[in-house]
Amino acid sequence: LTGTSREQRAFQYVLTHAIPGDPHHILQTFDQWCYHCEHLSCVGPDKGRIVERVLLERAPLRVLELGTYCGYGTVLLAQGLPPGARLYTIEGDPRHAAVAEKVIRLAGFSEQTVELIVGPSEEVIPHLREKHGLMNANLVFMDHWKRCYLRDLQLLESHQLLAEGATILADNVLFPGAPHFLQYAKTCGKYHCKVHRSRLEY
Repeated sequence: LTGTSREQRAFQYVLTHAIPGDPHHILQTFDQWCYHCEHLSCVGPDKGRIVERVLLERAPLRVLELGTYCGYGTVLLAQGLPPGARLYTIEGDPRHAAVAEKVIRLAGFSEQTVELIVGPSEEVIPHLREKHGLMNANLVFMDHWKRCYLRDLQLLESHQLLAEGATILADNVLFPGAPHFLQYAKTCGKYHCKVHRSRLEY
């Protein structure tokens, strides 16, 4: 009826109620909207704690996020980066990317810290090195279409974009599920796998 998308409505709420330059408060404001107004498929606070723990343990200098959506996960990742680290995030939907760009900058992250790349992941990944300067990633956070998880992991492998000892953190592999990705990760012999149990967001 308003002619605006759920994502745009959520951003307007965040813009009105969140403290600019305060990533933690911006995430909390998103959570308030999602709990009490409209559901968005953001990472959410429960799974967010898993992401924060992995960031703390790994202290990655080069992070790649697949699936920016509204920028919730991007802000979550960016606020946990060690000094001098850089985050590259890929979003295939230009409308979502437009919202995410505003959210990321509202949180106080510059283009030097967070680079948002708009385009289908299968087209962007092969050009990350020459076009965007990402030699390899220490941490990859997958939160886009589940059917793309395996394809994109293998793309990252074939283009040698995974640093030695890199961590792949993939959301929702059990539900709605990414069975082919999970089977590959467990059986290909390249990875040590751990499943983090959690509730669905909100």
